[in-house]
Amino acid sequence: MNQLRVLSPGMLTTIQDLGRFGWAHQGVSASGAADPLALRAGNLLVGNAENAAGMEMTLIGAEIAFEHDAVIALTGSDFGAGLPLWQPVAMRAGQTLHCRATESGARCYLCVRGGIAASKIMGSASVHVMTGVGGRPLQKGDVLAIGSEAVRRPRSAARFPEPWQPRFTLRATEGPQADSFAGQLFEAEYTVSEESNRMGLRLRGPTMPSPSGQMITEGVALGAVQVPPDGQPIILFVEHQTTGGYPKPANVISADFWKLGQLRPRDQVRFESVTIERALELLRGQEEWLYSL
Repeated sequence: MNQLRVLSPGMLTTIQDLGRFGWAHQGVSASGAADPLALRAGNLLVGNAENAAGMEMTLIGAEIAFEHDAVIALTGSDFGAGLPLWQPVAMRAGQTLHCRATESGARCYLCVRGGIAASKIMGSASVHVMTGVGGRPLQKGDVLAIGSEAVRRPRSAARFPEPWQPRFTLRATEGPQADSFAGQLFEAEYTVSEESNRMGLRLRGPTMPSPSGQMITEGVALGAVQVPPDGQPIILFVEHQTTGGYPKPANVISADFWKLGQLRPRDQVRFESVTIERALELLRGQEEWLYSL
């Protein structure tokens, strides 16, 4: 069986696919790739089904030894591995891939033709870091088998559809409690806090007074912007809780979920208000790009 060996796991490297859906009523959020666009593109480039499991590296990359020939693609942030991004690359048995600290963005994805063969829990191989569902982050000495998720030939290089930039504008639609905030979220610049994790991205900036009174707890979605009593927004991320009682002035649009996965501590972000119609148009353009690969 073809396999990879982890020589160094970097800061936080996990196995991720697109997540486990349909379990929110049990309190289990989807988890999955923090930058799903990069994972899907990487899989399509090496000829996999787009939901094949790959490796998600955060801030400092892993060192991986290839014990057999393989075709890989690195997508997302540039981790200084000395290989081109967004295109298939042949690796030979005995070669080592050494990814370093990120040069832009927060996460890089290693997709290998055939995918990573990992046990699925609730239909997904994704590691839910906060709870341990799906396993644990990778450790030195781990051996990963290559699976059989290849469905077509590898593709040629891809050109990313948007300019890569460390300062992000997050496009968002109005949330269910938008009327309580009078558009304050869209008027300021925020800094991503070092307290952020896969559960939520905590922002620091001008205080937005949270409406007084008690809200009834309700279901919450990926990308929802919550405002707790301290007035500092939190963007719910891939391992978010499934219910919450804080008011939500906005929700980051699906076409910008990849940006959430590339935000680093101390990055600056602003919010731009868009309509549902515009959000759907942007998502359609992104999907068309993916399926052109």
